Amino acid sequence: MLKFVKNHMDSIAGIEIYPVISLLIFFTFFVALFWWVFTAKKDYIDRMSDIPLDNQNDTTL
Repeated sequence: MLKFVKNHMDSIAGIEIYPVISLLIFFTFFVALFWWVFTAKKDYIDRMSDIPLDNQNDTTL
C-alpha cells in the first residue's frame, strides 16, 4: 500500500514543496502562539483560567 502511494506521489510534479510548506505553517503557528502567551495580560489569563471553577455562572440545560 505504501509503495503504491509513494510511487504515485513521485509522479506529481512539484510535490517536494508540500513538506516545506507544512513545516512553515507549523512553525509559524507555534511562534505566534508563543508570542501571544508571553504578551497576553496577566489579568486576562487569570480570568480565563478561573472560568471552569466559577460557580456563579452555572446554567442548567
